[in-house]
Amino acid sequence: MALYHPLSQLTRRHLIFPLSLVLFEFATYIAHDMIQPGMLLVTQEFAVGPEWVSTSLTAYLIGGLMLQWLLGPLSDRVGRRPVLLSGVAFFMLTCVATHWVQSIEQFVLLRFLQGISLCFIGSVGYAAVQEAFNESLSVKIMALMANVALLAPLAGPLAGAAFLSVGDWRTMFWLFGGLSAIALVGLWQAMPETAGDKETPLSLKSIGKGYFALLQDRQVMSGSLAIGLVTIPCLSWVALSPVILIHDSGLSRMGYALLQLPVFMAMIAGNFTLSRLASRVSIAQPLRLGAWPVVSGLAMAAVATTLNEHSYLWLTAGLSIYGFGTGLVSAGLYRMTLFSSSAGKGSVAAMVGMVTILVFALGIEAAKASYFSVGSRGFSLVNLTCGLLWLGLVLAFLRENQRRQSVVRP
Repeated sequence: MALYHPLSQLTRRHLIFPLSLVLFEFATYIAHDMIQPGMLLVTQEFAVGPEWVSTSLTAYLIGGLMLQWLLGPLSDRVGRRPVLLSGVAFFMLTCVATHWVQSIEQFVLLRFLQGISLCFIGSVGYAAVQEAFNESLSVKIMALMANVALLAPLAGPLAGAAFLSVGDWRTMFWLFGGLSAIALVGLWQAMPETAGDKETPLSLKSIGKGYFALLQDRQVMSGSLAIGLVTIPCLSWVALSPVILIHDSGLSRMGYALLQLPVFMAMIAGNFTLSRLASRVSIAQPLRLGAWPVVSGLAMAAVATTLNEHSYLWLTAGLSIYGFGTGLVSAGLYRMTLFSSSAGKGSVAAMVGMVTILVFALGIEAAKASYFSVGSRGFSLVNLTCGLLWLGLVLAFLRENQRRQSVVRP
């Protein structure tokens, strides 16, 4: 196929593609975040304990691991469009099917199947955005897309609490299916084809050889691990805050929803700051700036919960500071990791996706185990450990990136 030249300016027609992609991403996120206030209702209906609340998210994330290894190389060969469109349709159908679940096991199974949609977003959708637009524009678009995606954890709990006051949790999944149907139409109309090479090998041997080479690439692996680690505190908060705030602290569903606002509004502020900085400073500079709020916010939360097990307001404040830093660092780190290897971008994106989602799942389970055995103090210490590990990996990543650039420079 002809080489696709990255765009340096957006038109209204070109904007429909990232907007449709982020609508699909928003649907996949809100399918978890909007149901969170009702997860205790789900567990009560199926007569199981509160530990199943976070199990739902873990199953969702494990689903996001299942096909990444195939979808990246597959989209390198047949193109991004057909692969992504089939993923949107699959998510839509699994959402509709959730209406008829009869047990917690069936519910978690469908959450697992819905989680497979994460494979399409990370290894296909994001790769297509990075290929369709140049560096500064793609960082801006990814930051703005992250803001829209963050509306899910921001508005989801509030919308879910309000919805549950007048409707049933099963009906929510028709809404999620409807949003993904709109995204499917938009992608069908506007998504460009940025890849597709019939000469690209697609045997198990060639795929395995490609991933083995990526496993040996220090930049790809350190960047992927760092992306996963810096996101764990956010996801563990999403997974466990219903238990922390409603079940153990006695807050109402609306009170729980309101305490999501400062964390995710701070992330949105960080993303807006990144989009303003993207064309003015080097892509690495926001990583250095964002390290301060990431680590200091997690440290504040750890100190507060160590001093007072029930200081959920200080916990929220610390996570909000961390959230601003996360918004500053995420899009740039993803771009730098994706282009740190000369391999097909679908394969690199798939490797990044597999590593990060595996880290997500392990991190959420570690935070869950620490919370149920130690309490909020253990939850916060796991998050702080992730932040410190992230800092070490990012510093090593930036040093190696600078070294490679000095070698390439004449």
